[in-house]
Amino acid sequence: MSDPGSISDLDKNRALAEWLEWQLRQVRNRIRELEVQEQQDQRRRERARAEQAWKIQPRRSGDTAMLHRGGCTLYSSELGFINREEAVIALAEPDIEACQICRPETGLV
Repeated sequence: MSDPGSISDLDKNRALAEWLEWQLRQVRNRIRELEVQEQQDQRRRERARAEQAWKIQPRRSGDTAMLHRGGCTLYSSELGFINREEAVIALAEPDIEACQICRPETGLV
């Protein structure tokens, strides 16, 4: 005979399943939050790395080549960045000018 105030095994397992599904939703939401945070952290690291580097905009018809800071948005390079030493050498070249917006020569010479 079952106690009138007791909960059946079926009801207990249904309640447990609902609780576990709730926990799983919480964990999946947290995973999504952490993935977004990781992507933002990666973008910040890449931006910081770019700020410590330089890039050269190739010469185009009639224009001279131009040296930019790595984070300058006037020119987005598909090529890699150059280091400080290479930037100093580039500035010494007569056919490469410094960008007047990002001022890549600041701190180089």
